[in-house]
Amino acid sequence: MLHVCSLSKLPETVTETGARSLVTLINAEMTVPTPDGIDPEHHLFLAFNDIVDPVDGLTPASEQHIVELLEFINAWDRKAPLIIHCWAGISRSTAGAYVAACSLTPDMDEYRLAAILRERSPSATPNARIVAMADKLLGRDGRMIDAIRGIGRGANAFEGTPFVMPIE
Repeated sequence: MLHVCSLSKLPETVTETGARSLVTLINAEMTVPTPDGIDPEHHLFLAFNDIVDPVDGLTPASEQHIVELLEFINAWDRKAPLIIHCWAGISRSTAGAYVAACSLTPDMDEYRLAAILRERSPSATPNARIVAMADKLLGRDGRMIDAIRGIGRGANAFEGTPFVMPIE
């Protein structure tokens, strides 16, 4: 199972799910210790700001970040749940979950996966930069970009509600 949450919900999500792998997508200045129960080798920390276009003083997601995310996701043994989180559980983590679902289920329709994401997380507003880079790396020919554009901006929220992104 693939779980998505905010930083504030991380400890309880790890406990409730029994997750053994973790992806942190958060600003570089944030310290996110590896939670109890997760081996540090199974914790991927990718440091970048939640921006789409470059802004002075901030770090956008890079193609190397997305390569590392895809390598980590594809190395996941799926024996125990994996959690993807960011600060609010709305943008970077939902993009990460969508990217993971597209990578792990290569025959699944991008539009269907985007619809599932919206159904599971009404506030999801996946970071378009992450999605675009993953679309290129996965050879999805713009379909991931179009699918996320199609679900539109999520409902206004300070913090997303933890959810499960199904993968088969």
